[in-house]
Amino acid sequence: MNQKDFPMMNSGYIYLDNGATTWKPQVVIDKMNEYYTKYTANAHRGDYDISLKVDNEYENTRDLVKEFINAKTRQEIIFTSGATDSLNLIVEGFFKDNIEAGDEIIITKSEHASNVLPWFRLAKDSNAVVKFCPLDENHYVTLSNLKKVITNRTKVISLAMITNVIGDLRPIKEICAYAHKHNIFVVVDGAQSVAHIKTDVQDLDCDFLAFSGHKMCGPTGIGVLYGKYELLDDIEPKNLGGGMNESFDNIDEVYLKPLPTRLEAGTQNIAGVIGLGAAIEYLQSIGMEKITLHEQTLRRYLVDKLKQIPHIKIINEESDSGIVAFNVDDIFAQDIAVYLNKYKICVRAGNHCAKILKSEVGVKNTVRVSIYLYNTKEELDKLVELLKDKDKILNEML
Repeated sequence: MNQKDFPMMNSGYIYLDNGATTWKPQVVIDKMNEYYTKYTANAHRGDYDISLKVDNEYENTRDLVKEFINAKTRQEIIFTSGATDSLNLIVEGFFKDNIEAGDEIIITKSEHASNVLPWFRLAKDSNAVVKFCPLDENHYVTLSNLKKVITNRTKVISLAMITNVIGDLRPIKEICAYAHKHNIFVVVDGAQSVAHIKTDVQDLDCDFLAFSGHKMCGPTGIGVLYGKYELLDDIEPKNLGGGMNESFDNIDEVYLKPLPTRLEAGTQNIAGVIGLGAAIEYLQSIGMEKITLHEQTLRRYLVDKLKQIPHIKIINEESDSGIVAFNVDDIFAQDIAVYLNKYKICVRAGNHCAKILKSEVGVKNTVRVSIYLYNTKEELDKLVELLKDKDKILNEML
């Protein structure tokens, strides 16, 4: 699907590590180059034509993000450096002032480090408690299991909508409905979901959502923090500086601007924001439903092929996303990745920043294939063919 749009397709590589980052279509590259070559200026600073052009492009992306995730207002869209930055801002800027000793934070052992470590630090600093929702036999989150660990001290539930190893799609809408009945906040890590499925924050009713541009055909170094307006308005900025203040005549008279500007201090990643806008327009031109269907079709195709190979164990056979995690019997995951690299096939191997998941799945490292819109059945056939002969793999490792 749309392979011609991606210059990296000319590299000869088969790229199956889209959970880490995605390739960029030419329209995104061109849009960023246009900024650097035709109207380079700072945003929200100048009173001349090219600066006003920057302002329009920058704020147009905010409107595109608003529509893409169906936020209520453009003021609910904050630009950050990525999902990690967004999650840290949520924890440090909002929950640090809203968590007390003994309060409970619920996550799972299948979360990415970015949705674990900030909560660990907050719990340690505030004497709060981190609890893990038990996973079912497929390593999925269910509302019934979540209810087992919720108490009257639970303050926040923070979950990836789709996890980066198991690849399960969580029932976030149902979780939000239950949580809000019990005055519990819900934070959603959308790093692995926003690029792959249609996301509607009003329908989900989540309190916060974090995601990155580089995992959705956009540039690196740009991300989004969505939050309900009244919650974002309560966030204490972690960065103070130019652009986000109204005035500061003295230590007692510091006045900050309203949202979203208050949470975007200093010169932002302007080219990244503009590139993100182009990426969103690109994805919308294809259609998120079409992208989802393409990934699911390829995933089923790959799983059916891998199941026929006796020395391969699939970790997440029934998953809902384009992620397939597996191991080859008696061969270290990284060795498989190095072997496949000889044939210009890119996969991820290791713990995938989900280091506490090993206690759930029983293995520390896996090979991960993560599929995106430009992958094909022919590429997966080449992968499967190289994995069929275990002796060949072992011989080439020598």
